[in-house]
Amino acid sequence: MMKERKERDVTELSLWEDAQKMILKARQEGVQTAWDRLETQSPHCNFCELGTTCRNCTMGPCRITSRPNGRRKRGVCGADADVVVARNFGRFVAGGAAGHSDHGRDLIEVLEAIVEGKTKDYTIRDPEKLLRLAGELGIATRGRELLDVARDLMDACYADFGSRKSSVGFLARAPKQRRDIWAKLGMTPRGVDREIAEMMHRTHMGCDNDAPNTLLHAARTALADGWGGSMIGTELSDVIFGTPSPRMSTTNLATIKKDQVNILVHGHNPVVSEMILAAARDAALLEEAKALGASGINVVGLCCTGNELLMRQGIPMAGNHLMTELAILTGAVEAIVVDYQCIMPSLVQIAHCYHTKFIDTASKARFTGAIHFDIHPENALAKAKDIVRLAVQGYAQRNPSRVDIPGQPVDIMTGFSNEAVIKALGGTLTPLIEAIKAGQIRGAVGIVGCNNPKFKQDSMNVGLAKELIKRDILVLATGCVTTAAGKAGLLMPAAISMAGPGLKAVCGALGIPPVLHYGSCVDNSRILQLCAALAGELGVDISDLPVAASSPEWYSEKAAAIGLYAVASGIYTHLGHPPHILGSAVVTDLAVSGLEDLVGATFVIEPDPVKAAGLIDARITMKRLALGLSA
Repeated sequence: MMKERKERDVTELSLWEDAQKMILKARQEGVQTAWDRLETQSPHCNFCELGTTCRNCTMGPCRITSRPNGRRKRGVCGADADVVVARNFGRFVAGGAAGHSDHGRDLIEVLEAIVEGKTKDYTIRDPEKLLRLAGELGIATRGRELLDVARDLMDACYADFGSRKSSVGFLARAPKQRRDIWAKLGMTPRGVDREIAEMMHRTHMGCDNDAPNTLLHAARTALADGWGGSMIGTELSDVIFGTPSPRMSTTNLATIKKDQVNILVHGHNPVVSEMILAAARDAALLEEAKALGASGINVVGLCCTGNELLMRQGIPMAGNHLMTELAILTGAVEAIVVDYQCIMPSLVQIAHCYHTKFIDTASKARFTGAIHFDIHPENALAKAKDIVRLAVQGYAQRNPSRVDIPGQPVDIMTGFSNEAVIKALGGTLTPLIEAIKAGQIRGAVGIVGCNNPKFKQDSMNVGLAKELIKRDILVLATGCVTTAAGKAGLLMPAAISMAGPGLKAVCGALGIPPVLHYGSCVDNSRILQLCAALAGELGVDISDLPVAASSPEWYSEKAAAIGLYAVASGIYTHLGHPPHILGSAVVTDLAVSGLEDLVGATFVIEPDPVKAAGLIDARITMKRLALGLSA
């Protein structure tokens, strides 16, 4: 007879009081959350965790185990554990690269609709950036109409997804030393779709059966995302919606308002959420809301769509990945409007437990049981108004006895694009470089990505950030780490009280936090660009810089692609737990040591944030000394 599992104390599940209260509410109301489902899935399959199960053909599925006599067990086709693990990881990275890069393609399609005159809902809000990008890609700009230049930029970006180029356009931003390494290793990304398709081809039965060779192409695929699809997504979002600049906002579940119509926007692409925000400001819809007794319409963000609107429009953030279910549990959400990526299917069921309407908007991300609105550039604002009206009508169906909104909003500072940082520094990176040389800022670390219910929510994200700023290491936060850092008070200038003396002095003089919000997960390309610019100013490779990256609580394919393109770009990268590669010593050794000799960086796995900070600190010290700087 199976032993009944004991419920874990909510303080073991999340760092946050608002989350803990909602988890208790879920238990009281019989609503299942991610933590409950994790318990039902445990223990996990050892073969799957090690990456040694293969389902790539119907001769299997095969499970590869080691034998006591040292003989290798092989799958039906003859593949050993090294090949199977490399295949699986390669496909995992391809999935992540496809997700972020398809996001980038969607932005090209919106730019195309603007150029072709098919939409009046979207415009070019940053023409100066459009012209700058065009010039960077070799497109003539002088004396030309803006839309003509935009058409050529659109064509250049589309071409980066194809198969006829020798490299993606923005790769020219990387230092020559780095591009030479990629060329020598055969890792230069030629086209986003080409590398993803080739990864799938290589991992078909009977193709690439050399694990290191497969992993080199996995790195090439990730680079196509970081320097191609993701970078295009970030840059065109700035062109269409405006380049972020510093502004104030708030975060946590208390950003949901008891007396207002609450609409949560969730996913990763600002194309839909920008229109929802515009519709929520429509005078007629505001009057309809007031007629039902609401004081207004409140658009609140979740995950990376929330990050996009937070950076550009200052809308509040209700939470990150593991807060998405809990936000609905407040009982005060009229609608949750999603686009794609990181959206739990459970949200549909939880929404049905309340009056909340779950609305999907993308043909590539339909959810059984959702209300679907087919949104395209030519109808976006009209459809957004229909969605907002549906939410307004839902306000009358709210059950006040089930409303429970915990806590108080926490203030945050947001909007730190590269352009905003350089402007704050007086138009040049020189002050930042001088602060690094002087040891006031000993280095910089991008803490990026996710939540994972296997960890106490945000404990590692926050713990690592606090440890790093103590050591005078500047932190750049993206994705779900944003809300974590914000709730911990790290995204406000007052957080310099938690920083080391050097970082405190620099950030205090500039009036900025020691942890800078750098955008959504796709905006990790901003960090790549910043590292490339610093390396260019110093005349070195990215791998020579005192920088690192970390994704402490990661879970997704996209996070694996981000981590791999960071390492392949020369950035030492920490993960809080390993990908499913431990079934192969060859693959594991390459990831945590062998890549150092090839690309000048490697992965490091460490679940303890204090120990992880120590490892990163030691790396930064080593790089500083190699540059002739003080430790």
